[in-house]
Order: sequence, then C-alpha cells, then structure tokens
Amino acid sequence: MDRRSFLRSSALGGAAAAASTLAAPVYAQGKRTLTMVTTWPRGLAGVWDSVERVANSMTEATDGQITVEPKAAGELVGALESFDAVVSGQADMYHGADYYWVGQHPAWAYFTAVPFGMTAPEIMTWYYGQDGMALHQELGEVFGVRSYIAGQTGAQGGGWFRKEVTSADDFNGMKFRMPGLGGEALSKLGASVQVLPGGEIYQALSTGALDATEWIGPWSDEKLGLQEVCDYYYPAGFHEPGAALSVGMNLEVFETLTPAQKKIYEIACADAHQANYAQFIANNGPALERLKAGGTQIKEFSTDVWEAFGSASIELLNGYTSDDLFKKIHDSAQASMRSSSGWLEVSDSFYATQRNRVLSSM
Repeated sequence: MDRRSFLRSSALGGAAAAASTLAAPVYAQGKRTLTMVTTWPRGLAGVWDSVERVANSMTEATDGQITVEPKAAGELVGALESFDAVVSGQADMYHGADYYWVGQHPAWAYFTAVPFGMTAPEIMTWYYGQDGMALHQELGEVFGVRSYIAGQTGAQGGGWFRKEVTSADDFNGMKFRMPGLGGEALSKLGASVQVLPGGEIYQALSTGALDATEWIGPWSDEKLGLQEVCDYYYPAGFHEPGAALSVGMNLEVFETLTPAQKKIYEIACADAHQANYAQFIANNGPALERLKAGGTQIKEFSTDVWEAFGSASIELLNGYTSDDLFKKIHDSAQASMRSSSGWLEVSDSFYATQRNRVLSSM
C-alpha cells in the first residue's frame, strides 16, 4: 500500500459511521450541486461569511452550472468530521481551519497557523508569492483533496480567562480550549488542552468544563458571548498570529470540473480570503472598545509567559521535523517568514511606530 492509500485509509476510520448516512453527491444533467460541509455553526460571525462568499461566488461565476450548498456543523456531519467526509467522498467540499486535521498530519497546521508562525501578510506572501500554495496541494494530494486558503482572521487573541494569568505556572492544570499545534505547545506547560468546535465553547465555559479558551478576536468573540463568562481578555497570543481558513474539495470531484470551473474555484477561495481579512480587521477594533466599555479587563501576558510559550513551541515544531513532508513545509514557511519579516520590520512596522508617535503628539 502506497503512502497516499495508507493515509487516506487511516483518515476514514473515524468518519465511516457518520459519513455512511450521507447521500452521494448530486450531478444533474449539465448542472451539479456540490455539498460543502463545514466546521462552523450557521451564521457564526466572520467564518460563516467566508463560507457563503465562496459558495455564492462559485455559483454565480459558473452561471449556476455549479451550485454549492453549505451545511453547518452538525447538519450532515459533526464539525470535526468534515475532513473525513470529504476524503471518503461522501461530501464534496469542506470549509474549516486546516489545523483541525493535525491528527491526520501535523503539517496541515501551516495552512491555518502554527505557534510563533507567520502573520497574515506573511502567510499571503508565502502562499501566493512563493511555494505555499503548491505545498498545500502536495499535502492535499496525499489525502485526495484539493485545498485553497479561503479566509483570514488576522492575529487571534491570546484568550479569555476566568482568572488573571500572572505566570506560566498558572497554565498547569488549566482546562483550556485550543486546537492545532498551539494547543499541543500549551499542553507542554501542563494545561489540559481540549479541542472543541466554536459552537460548543460558550456552554463549556458556562458549566466549568473549561477554565479558559481562545476563539478568534474581539468581534467574533463578542458575538459568541465570551465576555459574559470570562472577565479577562488577552488580545495578543502566540498560537495564531495570522490564521487562514481553507476550503478543500474531494480530488476526484475536482478532476471532473472543467478548466474554467477549476479556475473559478481557485479564484473564489482567494477572493474570500482577502475579503474575510478586511472584514475581521474592520470589526475587531470597534468590538474591542465595546468590550472595554462593558467591563472586560484587557491584559497582556508577562515576559516569562511569552518565554514559556516560545520554548514549548520551538520544542514542539522541532519534534515533528523527522517527518519529511512536515520538514519540507516547515522549512519553506520558516524561510519565507524570515525573509518577509526582515523587510516588514524596517518598513511597515517602523512606519507604524513612527506614525503612532507623531499622531499621538498632535
């Protein structure tokens, strides 16, 4: 059995029972309906907007030859079963955050975010200007999917806490919701890390099943009501400095598309990516001010906490480099990040610092 067959078979194990209840994809004469399963509750701020934008763009740009029908988490399969449903061919597409699939392969995290990784502009540089997209497709080939990034939240917050974090020791025993490799790094500090879909976070905090959580940023977090169950918010986090969302299509379905439809799929995802980034940045600032006005206490992690985050993250990432494909993607992303940050630090970052200094004195 070759590597792709082995990994695809492994990926199907947890999904077989759930996926067996789904109908096969519908192909009408000259037209087709593609079912898009998602990791999100319907209407969830920001992320569901990206779902609808991709679906609507593909439907409109193909003049209705392709209709994309989004399904919220739980409507056909559970949120974290979306990938397996597409790999197995029981759904055509998924929309989610690829770091949910690190149990299938840890390199999926690079197409959402990794701890101490790239910011949103750096991800875009790597993905569209260098070899990030090609590597995304190479990884997808192993599992039989064709994926593109199709959303961008920007930098995500460090999290919501019931109690103030005063040192790295406070994470020991803390029940914390954080998916992806960031969650694995946090577990090295003794946290009891849980991976929950967004729709389950509020209840888990309300019942005490969680002590703390990260979600996205002020706008989405406010919509989720996290300020109602936690008093302390840390806007800067180590785990997702720029988090991409992705759409993946079953590769066999992708290969049945016409060349024009394949290009429409790619462009629809890129369009959703840039629109979603603008949406989050536009909404996060006003939302943060509302949270402050409502009594949320805004905090920053201390230097020793950041050092602990860094040590755990470096140890974690280095531990995966024995896998050839992970190392290939890791090395590419790291090289791109170093190159981009070298320029951004002396241009954009320096300018922003000087701009804020000058304007604050006027």
